[in-house]
Amino acid sequence: MRILLILRSFFLLLIILAVLPAWHSCYGQDSTIAGEAAKSSQQSQQDNSQKPAATSPDTNPSSPQTTTPPPSTTAPPSSLNDTVDAGEMDDDIDHSPRRMAQWNEYRGPYITARAGLGLLVEAASFAQDDASKEQIKMSPDQRLRDFRFVLGGSFPSLSRKVTWNVGIMYDSPTHAWLMRQTGVMVAVPELWGNIFIGRSKEGFSLNKVMVGYDGWTMERSTMSDATIPILADGFKWLGYTPKHGFLWNFGYYNDWLSHNQSFSTYHSQTVLRVAWLPIHSDEKREVLHLGVNLRNGSPEKGQLQFRSRPEAFPAPYFVDTGKFAATNTKMAGYETYYRRGPFLVGSEYWWVGVSSPSTHNPTIHGGDFVATWCLTGEARAYNTVQGAFREVIPKRPVFSGGPGAVELVARFSDIDLDSGTLQGGKFKRFTPMVNWYLTDYLRIVAAYGIGRLDRFNLKGNTQFFQTRLQFEF
Repeated sequence: MRILLILRSFFLLLIILAVLPAWHSCYGQDSTIAGEAAKSSQQSQQDNSQKPAATSPDTNPSSPQTTTPPPSTTAPPSSLNDTVDAGEMDDDIDHSPRRMAQWNEYRGPYITARAGLGLLVEAASFAQDDASKEQIKMSPDQRLRDFRFVLGGSFPSLSRKVTWNVGIMYDSPTHAWLMRQTGVMVAVPELWGNIFIGRSKEGFSLNKVMVGYDGWTMERSTMSDATIPILADGFKWLGYTPKHGFLWNFGYYNDWLSHNQSFSTYHSQTVLRVAWLPIHSDEKREVLHLGVNLRNGSPEKGQLQFRSRPEAFPAPYFVDTGKFAATNTKMAGYETYYRRGPFLVGSEYWWVGVSSPSTHNPTIHGGDFVATWCLTGEARAYNTVQGAFREVIPKRPVFSGGPGAVELVARFSDIDLDSGTLQGGKFKRFTPMVNWYLTDYLRIVAAYGIGRLDRFNLKGNTQFFQTRLQFEF
C-alpha cells in the first residue's frame, strides 16, 4: 500500500512537470509576441529618428531607453520592497512579480481581484538508533502538507490604498477546511504605515512572519512551532520610516472568533516587534536587520501545552510538555539577519516565562541559526514594511532554457522544554538542504537532518531524509 502511495505521488510529479512547461510556453508566447512588437516599434522609431521632427514640450531627451529582456531571462527584481497588502502570498497584489497566468485576475474601476493557490506535498523517512526507537515510534510517510486557495485585491477608486484578502486551507491532519490570512489592510501614511484588521500572523519572529512558501527551510524551528500560534484574530499596525531605517509591528489579538480553532491557544495576546536597518542598499543588494520581539499572552482556559514536531511534518511530536495550568506568558527575544547579494546569515532566539505556580513558573527557550547561498546569484528580496524576506525568484527559469535558481541552506536549531516541573524534552537538529526553484511558482526541496532528543531519561539520535514539491501562483 505504501509503495502504491509513493508511485502515485511520483506519477503526480511527472504530470506536473509535463503540463507546466506547456502552460508556461503558452503564457510565454504572449510575452514573446509583445517583445517582438516592442522591437518592431523600436525599429520604426529608429527609422523615424533619422528624419527631423518637432520636439514636444513634454519630451525628455535624457530619458533612458528601455529594452525588452530576452525571453530566456527574468528581469532581476528589486532586493528591497516597500509595499504590503492584505494578502499572504504577494507583497503587492497589483504589482506582483508572479505572473504565470492572467486568466485568474479581474481589474475593474472599483475593485480588483486575483485568485491564487498553493500546494505542498512532501515525503520523509527516518533512521533511528536504539535509544531513539525507545523514545519515539516512527515510520516513513508522505503527506499533503498544505493546500490553499487565496483571493485578494484592492479598491482602486478609494482615495487611499485599501487591499483585501481571503484565504482558505485544507488541514490534512484534521481533514477540515480552515480560514487562513483573511482581512483588510488600510494604508495610513499619517501613522507611517498600514493597519491590518482580520486574521493574520501575530508579528513575533521574522521567520514566523514569512510566508511558509517563502521560507528557506521546509519547516520553521521547533521553538517557533512550539510557542507561537500560526494565526490570530485582531488588528496589527505595520510601520516603517525609510529615513531612519526603523520598522515595527504592533498587534492586539483576541479569540472571540477563533475560540475553537486548533491554533487558538491564547484568549488574548499583545505583540510588539521593532527592528532597525542600519544597512539597507538596493544597489549593493545588502541589508542588515536587527530586531527585538516582545509578547504578552493570556492562555485559553487557563491551560498551556508546548509541543513540536522535529521540523518534519510527517513525523510525530518529539518535544511535548503536556497540558498544564498557566495564567500568563511573557516572551522576549532577538532576531538578526545579514544579506549581501546571494549570501544570507541570521539567527533568532527567545525565552518564554510562564506564570504557573503548579509547575514552579518555568522558563523555556530556543531558537536557530541559518546560512543560505544562492549558487545562481539571486538575492532574496527583503520587505521593509513587513520586516521579512521573500521567496527566491530565478533569473533564468528552467522552462525558459535556464538552470532555475539553486539555494544551499544550513540550519542549526534547538529547544529546551525542561524547566520547573515540566519535562517536555530537549531537542537539537542540524539540517543541510538544497532548494531548486525551477520557476517562481515551482520548487523542489531535498533535505537531510540529524537530530538528538533528550527525553524519557534517554538520548536518542535520528536521521531525517525529506523531500518536498511546492507549487504556487
